[in-house]
Amino acid sequence: MSDTVKYLLDEKDMPTHWYNIMADLPEPMAPPLHPGTGQPIGPEDLAPLFPMELIKQEVSTEREIEIPEEVRDIFRQWRPTPLFRARRLEKALDTPAKIYYKYEGVSPAGSHKPNTAIPQAYYNKAEGITKLATETGAGQWGSSLAFAGALFGMEVDVYMVKVSFGQKPYRKALMESYGARCVASPSNETNAGRAILAEHPDSNGSLGIAISEAVEIAATRDDTKYALGSVLNHVLMHQTIVGQEAMKQMEMAGDYPDVVVGCTGGGSNFGGIAFPYLGEKLRNGKDIRVVAVEPAACPTLTRGKFAYDFGDTGHLTPLVKMHTLGSTFIPPGFHSGGLRYHGMAPQVSHVQDIGLIESKSYHQTTCFEAGVQFARAEGILPAPEANHAVRGAIDEALRCKAEGKSETILFNLCGHGHFDMQAYMDYFGGKLEDLDYDEGELAMALAGLPSVAAE
Repeated sequence: MSDTVKYLLDEKDMPTHWYNIMADLPEPMAPPLHPGTGQPIGPEDLAPLFPMELIKQEVSTEREIEIPEEVRDIFRQWRPTPLFRARRLEKALDTPAKIYYKYEGVSPAGSHKPNTAIPQAYYNKAEGITKLATETGAGQWGSSLAFAGALFGMEVDVYMVKVSFGQKPYRKALMESYGARCVASPSNETNAGRAILAEHPDSNGSLGIAISEAVEIAATRDDTKYALGSVLNHVLMHQTIVGQEAMKQMEMAGDYPDVVVGCTGGGSNFGGIAFPYLGEKLRNGKDIRVVAVEPAACPTLTRGKFAYDFGDTGHLTPLVKMHTLGSTFIPPGFHSGGLRYHGMAPQVSHVQDIGLIESKSYHQTTCFEAGVQFARAEGILPAPEANHAVRGAIDEALRCKAEGKSETILFNLCGHGHFDMQAYMDYFGGKLEDLDYDEGELAMALAGLPSVAAE
């Protein structure tokens, strides 16, 4: 059999609906709370930030929500995305395990993020909004929203975490090529940014700070809404097109995963690949392990507290119950900029809390080592974020080798690393450090959790 095994779906096989895991959860999630009153929020509280159709999706408990045909028509440029059997990697590892990966790097922006950027821009445009404000870490989300803005003729302002802004100049160039404006965060453009700079002039920034800046812009302008690339329920739901396609492709392969692996920062690509399988497990009792992999320098699931917290540093967002390191926590400047968020998606946090998934953390050098091993076997160089999923999948395959088990492993290769070559140059030059978070800073950030966290 050929070493290259690719499973392709026809356009007609692209999902027509998003899957909403809220319909199948065995225990209800804790509601979001208003940051001022501490009471559960209603749609009117979210209206300054999001269009009503997205608010309806955020609170929906329907199992399936239809994907608009205009959105599916744009998706057809690159979807359905391919699923590969990593036979050459299996040989390199000498493992009896079978490894499959869903490859989202074929999108115009090079990652899974357009799966939600396109519908978010669509719903905002339909409501008459002309401008979107957002944040980005590594730049994958900012690039994707810039792409969506170009398609729908909308202005896009992107506040990019300063350390990543410096590390990844080509991401800024890509956003500008799509017509967006990219600003290093913290900036002097917002009250939130100015407050941080006044206290910490040399701040590396964080996703929490960048969110505060984008939310402030959206909340103070009638023509502008806020768009988020991860964390929220509707964002994770939009990504389930990935897992639904993968299920059909695994069926084509005559296989079903024993283990599903995804990297986690805010939770969107993990939810996208894992939630359809968790739905199968909850409805039909399918026996499957689901593993979330995160960076040891920002270990939200493995080290954070499951508590109510703000989604941003400036405390402008609703309080949500999630695994959090504290809204003021700023991780060290490691290279996986998209995995630097202080919190985790409430849905991902909830399914870990009730025992449906497990989580692991890795330092960045072992993840880059795995990414290079993958590239030399499979030919695709992963984004630094995706390297965490590669590391997790390889370790599962090595476990199978040690235990003599022939399990099936599926992971989401959520993007390519073509804009991240400086990180690889630093890796090959021995310049990458395995950075650990500051225990004292983490303790202070967790000590500052809002009082509702103790309830």
